[in-house]
Amino acid sequence: MVDDLERARDAYERREWVAAYDALSDADDSALGAQDFSRLAVAAYLLGRQNDCVQALQRAYKAHIDAGETVSAVRAGFWLSMVLLGSGESAVGAGWVGRCRRLLEQVRGDVVERGYVLVPEMMRHIYAGEFEPASKLAAQITEYGRRFGDADLLAQGLNAQGRTLMYAGHVPEGMSLLDEAMIGVSMGEVSPIVAGHVYCSLIEACQEVFDYARAAEWTAALTRWIDEQPGLVPFTGQCAIHRGQIMGIRGAFRAALEEFDRAVRRYLDSGTPWAAGLALAEAGNLHRICGDLDAAESDYERATGFGYESQPGLALLWLARGRTGAATNAVHRLLAEPRDPVHRSQLLAGSVEVLLASGEVEEAQAIADELAGIAESFRCAALSAAAHQARAACLLSAGDAAAAALEARSAISLWRSLEAPYDAARCQVLLGRALQDLGDGDSAVAELGQARRMFQGLGAAPAERDVLRLVQSSRPAGLTEREVEVLRLVASGRSNADIAAALVLSEKTVARHLSNIFTKLGVASRTAAAAFAFENGLL
Repeated sequence: MVDDLERARDAYERREWVAAYDALSDADDSALGAQDFSRLAVAAYLLGRQNDCVQALQRAYKAHIDAGETVSAVRAGFWLSMVLLGSGESAVGAGWVGRCRRLLEQVRGDVVERGYVLVPEMMRHIYAGEFEPASKLAAQITEYGRRFGDADLLAQGLNAQGRTLMYAGHVPEGMSLLDEAMIGVSMGEVSPIVAGHVYCSLIEACQEVFDYARAAEWTAALTRWIDEQPGLVPFTGQCAIHRGQIMGIRGAFRAALEEFDRAVRRYLDSGTPWAAGLALAEAGNLHRICGDLDAAESDYERATGFGYESQPGLALLWLARGRTGAATNAVHRLLAEPRDPVHRSQLLAGSVEVLLASGEVEEAQAIADELAGIAESFRCAALSAAAHQARAACLLSAGDAAAAALEARSAISLWRSLEAPYDAARCQVLLGRALQDLGDGDSAVAELGQARRMFQGLGAAPAERDVLRLVQSSRPAGLTEREVEVLRLVASGRSNADIAAALVLSEKTVARHLSNIFTKLGVASRTAAAAFAFENGLL
């Protein structure tokens, strides 16, 4: 029995959670000490066995109490409260927080556990959007962690300080603290449960402020961390969401949708269904981009059912369905609601798109300027790209094509540096429209044709259709409207006789048109002319 227990403890230290859980569960309770019950609780939690985790923590707490180990009992009670609060059992979890505080009243002097019992109170303020009191508590928690050399508490405090600083608008300073919180995680000083939460919190923060490069780096690290611990259940849903977000940005839409579906299933299987809302909203955004509006609407409705407001994606869906009034009303309501700078920034680019579609150009310009100001404050490349994109769209609507072209080029450069092909192609469309307005038809067609091919490759059908209409409204290389008609029929493989019959012309006239087309295009064959038509989206 002693050897079995030692093997269980060794498995725990090696992070072999299945082996540790099985061995500790099979052991006689009389042979387990309070620390063994704590180990069993951790293994159970990481394997997604919520009830077993709670029971093991209760036994650890009782063992410490029976042994007169009040401070250790507080530590067990703290973790019990966090597990219960995290699973939605707020009343029971709050009861354990109260018990821990009463136990600490019996303890003389300052101990690190006094810092731990501040964590639930801090989280309560964060969930309520009360970031100022949360920030003060986070600073106290960090100070306890530093003073007592407690890596878990320090990581939690730094992470919370970083997030609350971000929500106060100090994004670079907040991100710096989030990176500092990861030092202990990267060095293996932080316990697995805290490490997982800090990983996910950091990546979520990166996504909130559009820091895609940092998000991709830490998502890859989180994936490796999870893969090194077979059987791990918590954090896998979050990891799937983050992988899907990065895939979506980089244009791998189908793979991203698979990740979002995987995240939803993992959340449902782990008994935390409310967390599935974000994954469903992200899936809705991609289905909308790909033109599957019914699937997008279903995703958004399910996300709402889990308490997640899928905006501005839902407003953009209404716009795609022709419900411009509904989309505009939603945007006006969203913009009027008080939000911190981080969460407000997430609404602005989509709001500009809706406002321009409804003809509210001045308001859209004001929102685009606000987005640019936030981007400058956040110092985030993706947000800057979105701001240039929004300004380009507004300037086009206001008739300033030259300024719009400059903004669009800046956006294209930034999106390409971030490996974001869909967003870069959307900005190429803006550039193409600006060049059309400036009278540079050939350059416009080149930009629009490249954007169309990108949309086609990505499976972004609505954007492809929109750009095709723009291309077809242009006549590249100085071609007349009739010459474009002839060229399309040539590219479809029609003979001169077929073209003459289709357009009610003589074959001689068709031959003259074809000669003019060859001269304007600088080509000498029907095959080369057909290739030009394909490359410029004239088919």
